[in-house]
Amino acid sequence: MVVGLDGCSVHCVHPEKVQLVLDATLPADELARAASMFKLLGDPTRARLLFALLEAGELCVCDLAAATGVQEVTVSQSLRMLRASAVVTGRRQGRLVFYRLADAHVRMLLDLTREHIAHDQAAGIASAQAIR
Repeated sequence: MVVGLDGCSVHCVHPEKVQLVLDATLPADELARAASMFKLLGDPTRARLLFALLEAGELCVCDLAAATGVQEVTVSQSLRMLRASAVVTGRRQGRLVFYRLADAHVRMLLDLTREHIAHDQAAGIASAQAIR
């Protein structure tokens, strides 16, 4: 049997760790909501809009379209999905609606994502330099 890094070469179950996971496992409905959130954030256009809101704090559809290079109709459709999932909120001012991230949890998720990407890039550069 050939086993790479992604498999066990010896079948060995650690019951205490398995029980820890079973005790902490999310109920099916919460797990589905978590997966849905990651799927929602997994679209590059929506991610671009969210990072723009992270930087600016609050933007209208026109500003979001100009800042991200995304057509206004696409921005509106994306914001509708993000608003329905409570990722962004809107505030009407006259004929304009200004959007912002819904709460600190969304900001934290985006900040952590950015840090993780920067960390991965730095680690990749360090390992490439070590090979030379």
